[in-house]
Amino acid sequence: METALQQAEIEIRSVRKKNANWIKAKKMKALYLMMLLPMILLFIFHYVPLYGILVAFKKFSPGLGIWKSPWNDFAHFKNLFHDSLFIRAFKNTLIISLLKLVVAFPAPIVLAVLLNEVKSVLFKKVAQSVSYLPHFMSWVILGSMVGEVLSPQRGIINYFIHALGGTPVNFLSDTHYFVPMLILTDVWKEIGWGAIIYLAAISSINPDLYEAADVDGAGRFKKMLHITVPSLVPMIVILFILNLGNILNAGFDQILNLYNPVVYEVADIIDTYVYRKGLEQFQLDYATAVGLFKNVVGVILILGANAIIRKRSEHGIW
Repeated sequence: METALQQAEIEIRSVRKKNANWIKAKKMKALYLMMLLPMILLFIFHYVPLYGILVAFKKFSPGLGIWKSPWNDFAHFKNLFHDSLFIRAFKNTLIISLLKLVVAFPAPIVLAVLLNEVKSVLFKKVAQSVSYLPHFMSWVILGSMVGEVLSPQRGIINYFIHALGGTPVNFLSDTHYFVPMLILTDVWKEIGWGAIIYLAAISSINPDLYEAADVDGAGRFKKMLHITVPSLVPMIVILFILNLGNILNAGFDQILNLYNPVVYEVADIIDTYVYRKGLEQFQLDYATAVGLFKNVVGVILILGANAIIRKRSEHGIW
């Protein structure tokens, strides 16, 4: 008898829960409708074109189309690492991406922590506005600006070098200087935008922690070191995993607008290599294979990094 009553109570609770969820969904129908258009666009422009991946496994002929083109028995993937230009692009991509991860990734964290310590609200707002303004400019614009600033004839940097008795340097056509210029300009463009995320995370820290630290006699540096930075760790971990997944995206727009054939040796990356193979040489099938390889590696890195971090801590993407 008791078991039957318990079973009936469970069923009643289940029905009530379903009804509550349905009522809640009806109340939020406007939000679901607003979400519908982005989901449709995501499906049309990101999932429907996935059938084009088949090109990587075929000897593609535009006249025959994707489905009627013959299969190539993984020929493009077999030839991938026999192509010296791809190996060079792969090596350059790893070098540039790792340098950006080491230098550019911590930069917004440092800026956010420093801005948080600034007492002047006006200075903080001005500093934020100035620092994240470059993010909203395309690399077409910024590339022209960087080219002018670093120009051997007109650039302000070379003006000071010449004034100090040095020889003007063509930073964007010298293999020794090109990669450092990439890293510095990437930091300049994205440091302010990245800092916004960390500033938002800092604003959610419980003020009672700082008050307790004040009672204990902790100074500003110790509060920053033992409260602010540790509170940012979950956000840092998530963004680090996402950045690690993009390790083979070294910045196509940036490099395309800054590099030239003289610095291909150090500047040619997978994306620019795919651009030349696919659009300039019209080897669409081979270019698709290279792009697919890059994306598969990115997914593996995200899954692997997340799994390793989840084993060692409670933080992770999922």
